[in-house]
Amino acid sequence: MPQTTHLLNSDHDGLAQAAALLRSGALVAFPTETVYGLGGNARDAAAVAGIYAAKGRPSFNPLIVHVADLDAAELIAVFNDQARKIAAAFWPGPLTMVLPLRPASGIADLVTAGLETVAIRIPAHPVARALLREFGGAVAAPSANPSGKISPTTAAHVMGGLSGKIAGVVDGGACPVGVESTIISLAPLTLLREGGLVREDLTAVLGPLADGGDAQKPNAPGQLTSHYAPAAQVRLNVVTPRPDEIWIGFGDCAGSPLSLSPRGDLVEAATRLFSVLREADALQKPIAFAPIPEIGLGRAINDRLRRAAAPRD
Repeated sequence: MPQTTHLLNSDHDGLAQAAALLRSGALVAFPTETVYGLGGNARDAAAVAGIYAAKGRPSFNPLIVHVADLDAAELIAVFNDQARKIAAAFWPGPLTMVLPLRPASGIADLVTAGLETVAIRIPAHPVARALLREFGGAVAAPSANPSGKISPTTAAHVMGGLSGKIAGVVDGGACPVGVESTIISLAPLTLLREGGLVREDLTAVLGPLADGGDAQKPNAPGQLTSHYAPAAQVRLNVVTPRPDEIWIGFGDCAGSPLSLSPRGDLVEAATRLFSVLREADALQKPIAFAPIPEIGLGRAINDRLRRAAAPRD
């Protein structure tokens, strides 16, 4: 049955209301530096089940647990020296680590999809951190959109996809990074998902990273083959679009009605990716993307675009 979805301010009163909703077992979307997350109490099995129901998300796809600080993270996951080194270098920020789940963590089984590991991060967005402190616990939060669809980077995007299905949305403005967090696992050190923290920054601190991830048996979010998908069909690396396509440019693409970044800036392109994809999808025509270089944030952008363009079930 539809419920009223409240749009909440990001001031003290709004965050107090959002935290109270989370404590009651309700779902609240909130901004992170990457995208808006759909939050529920990670230790409340009914709340976590509600996340899957609201999103229409497959229950074999794990969720990321968000916490306010390292002390809270160590109550949930088992950290070794390497994990603490990574946390010191990159948290708070757009990095998720997949670590062994602490047996006494109290995290609901649905959060980990029955695995013995947990995906966890400390977000850098001041609104997210203030909400986590106000709530005082762990929040499971996938992206706040229907499963497989375009990720939300504004409160309006969340309302457009989940209004009537969740209790509230904290409006913290547009997300500054615009693509989801990078995900790594340890032992061996493996990159599971490209994201807002670029590979070069990771390897500068950690050394070489193997590539991993399994679309059939995900051990972290964002590994499904078809994901981040608009209603329209998507083609990639298009230099000459067809007459019926909306061409989304990058850099010097004369004639493209939409562009991720006219000046060829990958940071701007990441920030604008999901908003531009939504704008193009609203035109109800096939979508063609100009080539994006496979460097830095370009790898995360191309990862999202390949999944958006993948065949759908």
